[in-house]
Formats: sequence, structure tokens, C-alpha cells
Amino acid sequence: MGDQIAFTFLLDQYWNEVYGYMLKRTENETDTEDIVIETFAKAFDKINTYNPEFGFNTWLISIAKNAHIDLLRKKKSSLFLDITDEEEEYAYNLVDDTPSAEDALITEQNLSQLLRYIKVLKPAYQEVIQLRYFQEMSYQEMADHLNEPLNNIKIKLLRAKKLLAEIITQK
Repeated sequence: MGDQIAFTFLLDQYWNEVYGYMLKRTENETDTEDIVIETFAKAFDKINTYNPEFGFNTWLISIAKNAHIDLLRKKKSSLFLDITDEEEEYAYNLVDDTPSAEDALITEQNLSQLLRYIKVLKPAYQEVIQLRYFQEMSYQEMADHLNEPLNNIKIKLLRAKKLLAEIITQK
């Protein structure tokens, strides 16, 4: 319970700063939300690596920058992105990871397996994963749909993803 209170406090304390910083870089609310959620998830998973000699917000921003770079690498092409020179340099160093026909088949099989894993989760966690990744709702749309505070949705989705990762690695 103490971890949950600390988690909520840090989310409330630093969310807007990290979100604002990333929104300026990405100019895309959906990407920014994904990056910031991933940033906090990574930060809480690796909290023991935080060096108190540096500001916590600085540490979070560096995690967010790396998450943004990872996102850029996942995008297939830089042609449709409005990116900075620094981001463009990263994009040119990317390997083409376009899926082959075999990859598409594996992805389809993996999706079936993933759906079976999702069904192991508690219904509340299944629901947020369904809304976010299959109905592609924004966090705010999810909060409105479920009539819950935005931070609760973010925390619930983080937990759901973490539990799902644990289920997958155990199988």
C-alpha cells in the first residue's frame, strides 16, 4: 500500500512536467501519453538505480528521452514525422524491420496467445487493456468511459501491463 501511495504522489508531482516536455518534442498527444506512461513504468521498475545526487525530474526526463528514441525506432519511416535534426539522425541509423509474411503469421499466432494471457488477468485489468489497445481509446476517454479519475486509469493500465508481462514470462 505504501508503494501505491508513493507511486501516486510521484505521478501527481512529476506527470505534468514530463508530459509537457515530451509534448513539445513529439507534438502528438497519443505518443506523449504512451511515452510518459512508459517512463513512469520504467522509473518505478528501476527506482533502485536512481542516483539522489541528481534531480528526480532530470532522471525522469532522461528516461522519457530514451523512450521517445525507442518510439522513433519503431516507426517505419521518418517521411511522415515532423522531427528535429537530432531525431532525424537517429531515424537514419535505424534498421528496416518491416515484417515478412512469416512475421505476419507469427504475429497473428502471438496475438491469439496474447488474448489467452489477457483472459488470465482480473476483469478490471482486462477492460483497461481492451479499451486502450483494442479500442484505441485515449487515457481521458477511458477515464470518462469508466467514470474514474485519470490517474487511476494510468495506474490500472500500468499494473495490467506489468501483470501481463509477468504472466507471459512465466509461460
